[in-house]
Amino acid sequence: MLPNSHTALIAAKIAEVAATADFYPGVVIVHNIRTQSVEYMSRPGLQLLRTTLAELIAMGPEYHSRFFNQQESAEYLPKIMALLEQNDLNQVVTFFQQVRTTQSPDWSWYLSSIRILLRGDDGLPLLGLCFACPIDATSSVSIKATRLLEENNFLRKNHSKFGQLTKRECEVLRYLALGRSAPEISQTLFISVQTAETHRRNIKQKLRLESGYDLVQYAQAFDLI
Repeated sequence: MLPNSHTALIAAKIAEVAATADFYPGVVIVHNIRTQSVEYMSRPGLQLLRTTLAELIAMGPEYHSRFFNQQESAEYLPKIMALLEQNDLNQVVTFFQQVRTTQSPDWSWYLSSIRILLRGDDGLPLLGLCFACPIDATSSVSIKATRLLEENNFLRKNHSKFGQLTKRECEVLRYLALGRSAPEISQTLFISVQTAETHRRNIKQKLRLESGYDLVQYAQAFDLI
């Protein structure tokens, strides 16, 4: 339970934010850092989620797992934790995040910025202020963000398999993804055609490749091309 002094600080700061929050072209959220729950959300956000502020507060930490893509949040959560550790009121962290509102069963992309809004009597972060803007699903930004998320998921899933490749096999993988033949690779890397073919077979076996698309996917995800 928060100290009474913190309760008063929170109420006063939320009143300041709420006075103008509904006028902003996006969603304003105030997070309680100590309880990992929502203390305030502007009207546009409540309408998107079809909920009330009282219901959001009652959810507690469940709010994060209910509305946000947990796989994707692993990408920006370390940045937020670093922000809290530095405890600088002027520092801002901006990131893409996927939200599932009640208006759509699919994930929607938002560009969000967060900063520390208030410190407690102990000098540690107490409230975080987040501003989230929806991104048009047909925009190039949304499409690229989705592609990046898919690549990151692929990387995490297949990191151990990729780690089995030798440095030379990574070089061969790169040229294979670029469409080079074994004779071309042998000339570029100054190895025999037979050695290039052996590397190709080893790569296919280690990564369990089933198609040329799989090969290119590995090369892209692990920044070989």
